This record gives sequence, C-alpha cells and structure tokens, in this order.
Amino acid sequence: MGSKQIAQETFDDAVQENITEFEMDPEEAVREAVQQFESQGVDLSNIVKAVRQPASENGQKQKHEILLTLDSLGRAVADSDLAEMAEQLVVFTDQCKEQLAFRYLAGQNGAYSVVFSACQLASGDRNLMLKAFYTLSAILDGQPDLLDSAGQDLLLHTLKEYRDDAEMTLAGIRCIRHACLKHEQNRQDFVKGGVLPLLTGAIVQHGDSADVVRTASSTLRVMTFDDDIRVPFGHAHDHAKMIVLENDGLRVLIEAAKAFTDNSSVLSELCATLSRLSVRNEFCQEIVDLGGLNFMVALLADCIDHPDVVKQVLSAIRAVAGNDDVKDAIVNAGGTDLIVLAISHHLANPQICEQGCAALCMLALRKPENCNVIMEGGGALAALQAMKAHPREVAVQKQACMLIRNLVSRSRDFSQPILEMGAENLITEARATHRDCDDVAKAALRDLGCKVELRELWTGAVALLPTCKCNWYG
Repeated sequence: MGSKQIAQETFDDAVQENITEFEMDPEEAVREAVQQFESQGVDLSNIVKAVRQPASENGQKQKHEILLTLDSLGRAVADSDLAEMAEQLVVFTDQCKEQLAFRYLAGQNGAYSVVFSACQLASGDRNLMLKAFYTLSAILDGQPDLLDSAGQDLLLHTLKEYRDDAEMTLAGIRCIRHACLKHEQNRQDFVKGGVLPLLTGAIVQHGDSADVVRTASSTLRVMTFDDDIRVPFGHAHDHAKMIVLENDGLRVLIEAAKAFTDNSSVLSELCATLSRLSVRNEFCQEIVDLGGLNFMVALLADCIDHPDVVKQVLSAIRAVAGNDDVKDAIVNAGGTDLIVLAISHHLANPQICEQGCAALCMLALRKPENCNVIMEGGGALAALQAMKAHPREVAVQKQACMLIRNLVSRSRDFSQPILEMGAENLITEARATHRDCDDVAKAALRDLGCKVELRELWTGAVALLPTCKCNWYG
C-alpha cells in the first residue's frame, strides 16, 4: 500500500479528464486513474473509485452517490420528515457498509452532524431510533474521531434508558465499540462515563442473546486495547483491572459461557476477552476457580477444526498460564495434548502455530515436570515442524525457539532427542533470517548443549555465537 495521500477531488478530476480529454468510457477512466495513482505510490484506500453522479437539483455540481444520499437525508432531518428520514437512513447505512471509502467521503462532508441530529430527532420512536443508531454505527466504523462529547453522552444515556431492550442495547454497544477502536481518548471518556458496568450489565441482563453477549464482550476487550498510535501511554491495564475488580467481569463472562455451550463464536469471543483480562496472577487463578479453564479446554477439543476459535482459545490458555499453579491445572486437564494437536492440525496457519508454541512455552517455564509431559506428547516436534512450515514468520520462529529453550534449560536429557529432530539447523536458520530471533535463538542453541564461541564486542559485553558441535561449551 502506498504512503502518499490525495484528496477525493484530485482523483475525480483525473477520472473526468480521462473521459473528456481521452474519450474513455467511465469504467475505463476509473481504472486508468487508479493505475496512474497507484503507480506513483498513492494510497487509495479512502478514495471512492467511481464516477460522480449527476446532481438531483439544477446548478449543483456532480457528486458521488453516497453524498447525494447524504443530501437527501440532511433535507429530511431539516424538514423533520420522519418517514423520509427513515427511508434515507436505511439507504445511507447500506452505502456506508459497502466500503470505508464511502464512509470516509461522507464523514468528510458532514455526515456525523446529520446522523447525530437524526438520532436526536428519532428520540421516543424506538424503531426510528434503531435505524438512526444503525447508521451512527456504520459511519463510526473506522472513523472514531467523528464522535464528539455530545455523541458520547447520547450513547451512554441510551444504554441506561433502554437497558431492558436487547435490540437497542446491541445497537448502542456497536456504536461504542466502533468509537473506541484505535481511539484512546474515547475509551477513557466512556470508562469515566460509566460504560463498564453498562457492558457487564448488558451481558447479565441479556444473557440469552448471543449477539448482545458477543458484542458486549468484544467491547469490554476493546477497552483493554493499546492500539492508538497517537497516545504514548494508554489506560489498558487500568481498564482491565476495573472490569475485574469493580465489575466482577471474570464471573460475568464465565457465567455467560454456560448459556452458549454449542455456540463456538460466542465462546471464542469470551475466551478472547478473558485473555485480555488475565493481567494479574490472582486473575488467572480466579478464571480457573470459576470454571473458565474447563470451558476453554472443552472448547478447544470440540472446535479443533475451526481455526478462528482455536486461535482465541490458545491465546487465552497462554494468558492464564502466567500463573504457575494454573500451569499445572492446564496440564492436568489434558491441555498440552490438545495444544500439540491444534498445532499439528493447523500447521499451515502461522497464527495458530505461534499461539500454540507460546502456550507450550508458558507451560514449560520453570516446570520440569510439565516439560516431560510436553515432550512425551510431541510438543517439541510440533514446534520444529511449525518452524519448518513458516520460515519467514518471525513470531512463529521466536516462540518455537523460546519453547525449545524452556524444555531443555532444566532438563538436559531432552537436548539430544531434540537435536536429532533437526533443531540445530532450524534454530540457526531462524537466527540468520530474523534479527528479532537472535537472542532467543542463541539461548536455545546454548541450552541445547551446542558449542558456543565467545567474542568481545566494542562495548565490552560478551556475545554468544553458536557454532553448534552439539557439546556443552562455556
């Protein structure tokens, strides 16, 4: 993707020039303009790649279809024509959902203020409010900067006023989720405004609604993100603690899982959120005590053919395994065999390989007895197979190297069997290919018993350079 940006007007002028000057048909003119700008390294992800439509009123400039719809919606709102507004909201929502470029163009032309006014005008009319909130959710998708403090207040007020209405609750939560993705200030404002108890309350209140539980859980997780590059330090950790300590979040999520034992998408979402909340040793233990580990292991076994679910469960197991006592509980529950099976079953999926190796790595850390179980279950071989399958995936290579190191650091008897599996060449290749693997690869080779050459650097520090002769050195 290119790094240069252009305005929509610049692209539209180029298309029009292709039509008038070079007598191209509209489709050809658009294709030529796209090729021209992309060849110059221009990012066109926010550009509507279509010919502008004739305006509906005389004397108006040609506009893209979504702006014509926005004009119609704006007139309906200004005239308080509720019937026309309802119709235009549906049309505009559908267009916004088609692609980010449409939403972006509308957002740059005042769409938020029109939609916010529509939400206010719809107050008291439940069906019309639903349509307006669907539109607000659509326009905020990928554009969280559009939301202002008045919009935040409206969303929080609506969640409180309609807390018994599952459909309205869902519509409001979707808006909040879009507004908080990659926007730290919105997250902090919503948390200060009391959104966390509203989200956990929605899960309890509407525990029979898969959509509400899934979306509210996802929104809780978004509150723990640190994905806004404009902010050096976010409140992700603080928000996670508030969800658990002040809003009983772990119990709420695990209890919600009991109603959806056959719904893998809901359980996967709950697992993903639990993994984001495992930020303290005691939180990890509480998840086990509440039965969260049992449902994770059962979900992994039942949904082994579903990669999206497997990835989320492995991530959750990896997170809770930060507690040494939980490590033992996972192993005793048969988790290691299932993790190895997941890696082998989805060997072509780098994310599953990464998360699987990382989970085994956590289980092996400081636990020689767990290393025995992992070795007997084929964990080392599965990790090396993952390295071989994904030589260019640095995350896979790094996690596999760390796992091998943890397996042999306190159990030297495993070194020779692992070397016989071809570990030396794979780890050396990982180190040569990926700079980020250098330290962990050297540590793995050293603890495997490979010969290590010491070299003094200009700083006076000692560098470990493996020359692997499979004898302990240094």
